[in-house]
Amino acid sequence: MIEFSHVYKTYPGPIHALKNINLTVEKGEFIYITGPSGAGKTTLFRLMSAFDKPSSGNISVAGYALDQITEKDVPYYRRKIGVVFQDFRLLSDQTIAENIALPLKVLGYKQPIIRARVDEILEIVGLTDRLDFYPNQISGGEKQRTAIARALIHQPDVLIADEPTGNLDPDLSLEIINIFEQINSEGTTVFVATHDINIVNKSGKKRLHVQNGIIGTL
Repeated sequence: MIEFSHVYKTYPGPIHALKNINLTVEKGEFIYITGPSGAGKTTLFRLMSAFDKPSSGNISVAGYALDQITEKDVPYYRRKIGVVFQDFRLLSDQTIAENIALPLKVLGYKQPIIRARVDEILEIVGLTDRLDFYPNQISGGEKQRTAIARALIHQPDVLIADEPTGNLDPDLSLEIINIFEQINSEGTTVFVATHDINIVNKSGKKRLHVQNGIIGTL
């Protein structure tokens, strides 16, 4: 499903963000990525999301060679993954339902299919009574659940979440993690970057730690 082989990422400076990353993840795994700020977690996720390419090495995700992927193929690859950002990135002039539906509209799905899928995912994330609200009318936790729903609407093979609970209180953080675990139980491979070690320790899931651009298992 996911494989990194001798991956390096260097930015001008030089800044060695990732160093000789070797990683294999099987379909359906749930992985936590921990590490201090600047350790390389976000760089790792940018490579997995095809927002950037490695300086050297090979990356394979869902059958795509990301070190060689062309701009033309990136949109097709992103149909295989879902990405949850810490800052939500919701459209303020769109309702919650419209924000969630956006990926399916881009893919050209017909409205009856979109509505059925939106209703289904709203039920999963507990936002059925918020579908006609706008982002400025809902709480931070509800915004994060909306972002998660949008990332899941097209039923991705891989879900990537970069600090999804960073701005939430402990109870809301637990709600978000419960959603991820439910999705994972249905076969989606889940990656979550987090500073919240309590969540990681309680989960019992696999943890990878990034330190100075080097990844290891804890």
